[in-house]
Amino acid sequence: MGKFCEVCNKGVMSGNKVSHSNRRSRRSWAPNIQTVRVMVDGTPRRMDVCTRCLRSGKVARG
Repeated sequence: MGKFCEVCNKGVMSGNKVSHSNRRSRRSWAPNIQTVRVMVDGTPRRMDVCTRCLRSGKVARG
């Protein structure tokens, strides 16, 4: 299994790739996951966090 955000549990989404002639094949969209040092209960810890959680301030870098 691939990485997912440990804050919001965002993971890979799947759907269809549609060509100009309307033929469909499966594809996937992966979230932008970064491994960062986060302060958890006053101690630094490495977590996989999506960039939307980083930007919105849901985690404290440290």
